[in-house]
Amino acid sequence: MKKILALLLALTMVFSLGAAAFAEEEVDVSGLKVGVFWYAFSDPFLSTVRASLNEQLEEAGIAYDDFDGNNTQATQLEQIQTAVTNGYNVLVVNLVTSGSADAAEQILQAAGDLPVIFFNRAVEGDGEEHTVLDAHDNISFIGTDAPEAGHMQGKMIGEFLVENYDAVDLNGDGAISYAMFMGDAANVEAIYRTQYGVEDANAVLAENDKPELVYFNESNTDKYQLDPNGAWSNAAAFDFMSTNLAEYSEANGNMIELVIANNDDMALGAIAALQAAGYNNGDGESTKIPVFGVDATQVAQDAIAADQMTGTVKQDNVGMATAITGTLKGIAAGDAMADAVAAVAESDDMFSVAEGFANKLYVAYAPFTGE
Repeated sequence: MKKILALLLALTMVFSLGAAAFAEEEVDVSGLKVGVFWYAFSDPFLSTVRASLNEQLEEAGIAYDDFDGNNTQATQLEQIQTAVTNGYNVLVVNLVTSGSADAAEQILQAAGDLPVIFFNRAVEGDGEEHTVLDAHDNISFIGTDAPEAGHMQGKMIGEFLVENYDAVDLNGDGAISYAMFMGDAANVEAIYRTQYGVEDANAVLAENDKPELVYFNESNTDKYQLDPNGAWSNAAAFDFMSTNLAEYSEANGNMIELVIANNDDMALGAIAALQAAGYNNGDGESTKIPVFGVDATQVAQDAIAADQMTGTVKQDNVGMATAITGTLKGIAAGDAMADAVAAVAESDDMFSVAEGFANKLYVAYAPFTGE
């Protein structure tokens, strides 16, 4: 019995050491001076991550400063170079040019031996996996599994349409006409959301003997409308949808019957255009066009509660901030980056280490329909 108790005590001590990053009282963070570099303060979802991260860093006693890249990679690189010169010793980077190994390597060159936590926006594009994250010991990536949101959104859309097909098919032609709003052509999250938001919806429809979705404008072979500034913006979707509705309407028999957006801000822009045309007012009288987004921002949740929006996919802003803060605590405790990431992954089921990596952490998505 004594031997068993001793073994359990030893295992408990090992676990406690491994999870040092999450035991705040055990970690001295006074040596950290953290620079947090955002691709753009204006991004609605990331503004919620920033608020949560700032709150957690302050509670942990971690010294930090935020920097706005203003959606310009050259600006962000200059900020990082200046921060290194000014004595910041950990860099937390929301890369401007998502999925660019070259941009990530430029930042790492500027950082030298300093630990770098990339987050939210991918550092490696398709075909470049492991080229950055495997080449450096003192870096990590905290984000989401890029295809997951698209898969989840597509499944949600398909299941909704199966249950409401006749009501959504306004012109009764037996097919659902959709619009797709894409945030950024180079962003892997946007690419997968655009692809799987439709593909997975079609898969659910096919399983239930329903026709595939039909893009509303057959002359647009891309089958999406792209924010020209890569900003995933409310304004871009509003302008596109307003223009669309001038030609595609119930009166013309070609009304857009479904809206799919890469993020909530674009979804809300489309809703504003629909409301200006007399739809989605949440009054129980106006026709509601189903609109789906990604992020589950508070504004989107409110729109769903008001019966103006149909569904979204929750991207966990608090979870992302928690993972970054936990990794910083691990660094302060002297853990290797991979060990700090592992401790975060072990702390909650919402976190997982990406298969084949030791330094890439995923924060889970979840569907949100307000129910």
